[in-house]
Amino acid sequence: MEVGPGVIRYRDTVNVYLIRRDREAILIDFGSGEILDHLDALGVDRVTDVLLTHHHRDVTQGLARAHAAGIRIWAPPSERDLIDRVDEHWQARPIDNLYDLREDRFSLLEPVPISGVVAEYRMVRYGAFDVLAVPTPGHTVGSVSYLVDLDGQRLAFTGDLIAAPGKVWSLAATQWSYVPGIEGLGSTILSGLDLLDRSPDRLLPAHGEPIDDPRGAITLLNERLQQLIDLRSPDWQLAELRERPYLEISPHLLRHRLGASNTYALLSESGSALFIDFGYDFTTGLPSGTDRSSRRPWLQTIPFLKRDFGIDRVEVAIPTHYHDDHVAGFNLLRDVEGTAIWAPGNMTSILEEPRRFDLPCLWYDPIPVDRTLSFGRPFRWHEYELTVHELPGHTLHAAAIEFDVDGRKVLATGDQQDGMWVPNERPEILNYQYRNGFRIDDYRLSAELYRRLRPDLMISGHWLPRPVTDEYLDAVLAAGTKLAELHRALLPLDEVDFGASGFGARIEPYRSIVAAGDAAMLSVFIRNPFDRSEEGCVQLVVPAGWEAEPVERRVGLAARGTAELAFTVRVPAGQPPIRRARVGADLTVGAVRFGQQAEALVSVR
Repeated sequence: MEVGPGVIRYRDTVNVYLIRRDREAILIDFGSGEILDHLDALGVDRVTDVLLTHHHRDVTQGLARAHAAGIRIWAPPSERDLIDRVDEHWQARPIDNLYDLREDRFSLLEPVPISGVVAEYRMVRYGAFDVLAVPTPGHTVGSVSYLVDLDGQRLAFTGDLIAAPGKVWSLAATQWSYVPGIEGLGSTILSGLDLLDRSPDRLLPAHGEPIDDPRGAITLLNERLQQLIDLRSPDWQLAELRERPYLEISPHLLRHRLGASNTYALLSESGSALFIDFGYDFTTGLPSGTDRSSRRPWLQTIPFLKRDFGIDRVEVAIPTHYHDDHVAGFNLLRDVEGTAIWAPGNMTSILEEPRRFDLPCLWYDPIPVDRTLSFGRPFRWHEYELTVHELPGHTLHAAAIEFDVDGRKVLATGDQQDGMWVPNERPEILNYQYRNGFRIDDYRLSAELYRRLRPDLMISGHWLPRPVTDEYLDAVLAAGTKLAELHRALLPLDEVDFGASGFGARIEPYRSIVAAGDAAMLSVFIRNPFDRSEEGCVQLVVPAGWEAEPVERRVGLAARGTAELAFTVRVPAGQPPIRRARVGADLTVGAVRFGQQAEALVSVR
């Protein structure tokens, strides 16, 4: 059935759309692949590309045929692991005591290689056609829709975002978590509104008939979805929030309030913006899982920033720390907006090499850094002078960002402190996490930094801006001092001082991927926990049949001193593929053996 200029719908497990020019074609979604048996009747000699709207098995189950036929396969960026590495997902996906309700098990049974991922928000040529891929989460977290202009018509291939006017193919698929369970409903509303902003003439869904009135169909759907949301969260009016995502703190400083964390926009008279942090942009809730397909950044609110505040570009983004809810959108900003990433020196390597570190909340992909910022050294961005200061506490790898704007000195502190402090009601709550590298005196030191800088306003990662008073600064210092005192009272630091973390060794890189017959280069960092000089000894523990060179290293350590020891781990040539083989570091300091204090994971592919 022809459903658009040169567009044929083939009914399979889903609607497979064939877009033809001369005797070549591309496909939107693939189903069982049965369409390949009918190409001659459809006037096609060759299919060059398959573009997938999402990973579900009714869309992808025949992909092995496409690969065997030499057809290029393109996946949504967040969902490629559910296609070409789905076997790993099947092995890792939690099943017992389940609170992650996504339909990610409705995926391929076996992996299929792909050519790559589609470039979201950008027009790319596939075969003979220019195609714009747009994030449209809802049915799945990573779903995309494709816009193609043909003979004066803009066609939107929407996957399972919408099935008919006012209807979706599955409501169950929109429930991504046990509580609140409405994440996909909210994302569907936002995705529909974003599509309408792009003025499609016709919607072509994966299930259902072509839709000739996109605005009426999506408006009806959103009205019904909002009514469903109201039964669980009546204050969550998404369309209204979307119209005003950025709130003025002052004329040139905005707070973006709709992400998983706050983003702050510093506005220049040049027409550009500098972002402090940028995570998931507009979040409707995060699924319980943490695999790659459970997280997807997007750029839902950038058009509103430009519309409402006269900004034509997001020129620079700076993180307060490396956590995913603060940096997940950096690569998308770079790719789509041309944004440069500037990072304080204590997090550059973490952004660029996340697999090297064993830290919570790491983003999955490397984030290239365009400029590394030195602590305590002012730098300019247009009319502003900014300074980054080391701010360990919530995480060891964090920074406070100081700048003057609209007559006030502002300090951005990320997630260092928690909540709004109310005089005479409670002390400041300290947001420390041991696995982030928290050290006993960090919050006392940050309180002293605040007193030295004496900002007028502090802006944080998850809470409202806070005017700074002497009373507040006293409370922060008292809380940081008390925190340190309690740790010293509770831990046997006079006997063995491994700090707040409790471990005397770590291995970098924490995760490595090598081929059989190759080697992994590992560094073991150790600490002397005693107040006297001692010899440190590390013995490397490797899987059976593997070799460590050397097996053991010794080094002199000053009192409370540290050292880095290099090792090579060789994988035998006949080693079959293995995921996350364990390598351990057995630590002895002086006469005390502390055992296997650290591990690293080595996968063989």
